[in-house]
Amino acid sequence: MFGRTNCRTLGAVWALVQGLFALVAPRRSVEVTKRLLELNYENVDELEPRPAYLRQVRALGIGLAAAGLAGVAMEAVADRQTDDEPDE
Repeated sequence: MFGRTNCRTLGAVWALVQGLFALVAPRRSVEVTKRLLELNYENVDELEPRPAYLRQVRALGIGLAAAGLAGVAMEAVADRQTDDEPDE
């Protein structure tokens, strides 16, 4: 169903979307992470992110979105190069 190329493209798109989410809404991104942590830890709901941490989440979101965008671009170029090669 999914080839290796499709999985890489899907992973790059996921990274792009996750990075944009962290960039645009860092507090909401932290809330999602807290919900996941609640599965294994107690009193996670008492944690409150500091402004510096939210800036770090936003910065990581920029990096993740850039990596996702680069991955999508590289896969698009690789697909185009594969399409240009003659069939044997």
